[in-house]
Amino acid sequence: MQKPRVFSGIQATGRQTIGNFATVRNWPLLAQTNDCIYCVVDLHAITVTRKPEDLRRESMEMFASLLACGIDPEENILFMQSHVAGHSQLAWLLGCHTMFGELSRMHQFKDKSARHATNINAGLFTYPVLMAADILLYDTKIVPVGHDQKQHVELARDVCQRFNTVYGPVFVEPEPQIAKVGARIMSLADPTKKMSKSDENVNATIFLSDSKDDIVRKCKKAVTDTEPCVRYDPDNKPGVANLMTLYSIATGKDFTEIEKIFEGQGYGVFKPAVAEAIDALIAPVRAKTQALIEDRAYLEAFMKSGAARAEAIAQKTLQRVHEVMGFYENR
Repeated sequence: MQKPRVFSGIQATGRQTIGNFATVRNWPLLAQTNDCIYCVVDLHAITVTRKPEDLRRESMEMFASLLACGIDPEENILFMQSHVAGHSQLAWLLGCHTMFGELSRMHQFKDKSARHATNINAGLFTYPVLMAADILLYDTKIVPVGHDQKQHVELARDVCQRFNTVYGPVFVEPEPQIAKVGARIMSLADPTKKMSKSDENVNATIFLSDSKDDIVRKCKKAVTDTEPCVRYDPDNKPGVANLMTLYSIATGKDFTEIEKIFEGQGYGVFKPAVAEAIDALIAPVRAKTQALIEDRAYLEAFMKSGAARAEAIAQKTLQRVHEVMGFYENR
């Protein structure tokens, strides 16, 4: 019996944040019961103009970081998105079955358009179609994502259903899988918005590459409130709730346990404890990522083999799609 297939990708835009890690660290566990495919989605990274050397370096760093997070490139398929042409090819075919109104309603398009008003390009608008292609290309059943990407997976489901209605059961209908804890980590500087690697405030985001001193500084500066009480109350104490979420990710303790641990203690005790827990969690990943980056031949070997394995699956899907759509066969 074939295992359900899992697919997920992460953008090659800067370093992994603790929020990314909250999702990615669960990926290796999925291989126990699923057939897993993961990639660095470097094509998605160019909706904002990038310097070639930055894209190349950050793609390599992200690939190394995924390996450092425990993804076994032999047990799983791990590759660079741009190394498999089928992603771009299927995106065009699916774009012809995606409605303008659907794309216009995408939250991320609205948000990014507001932040990049001078560069509202077609790629930014059709980004979700490429994501649908990423997913449907591999007969994906499960898509591990954060809350911010759930709408895109829902669009992929809609496009899948529409295509299958016209041409028959060509694609597997995917389902989003969102972690119960840590699916949405908020900014340390503004706990009303999501933590982002592109935040201009250097104290807003914790990166996996941050030193212990960086993490301690950022946690100490984290916005809380005037009531020095560690209590999980996202509506009234969003900053504290966010720090509690980070502590929970790092230690595995639930919110009730955390409240008991810090009962009667103020933020002067709580914030350093959060920093210590986070550093203990990510220090091994930080060290392994750096070691992998220094062994480029090792990384490139896994990139090449992963792309070849992904390509074999992608070509079968494209052949199936071409056949049902009526393209003349190239013999």
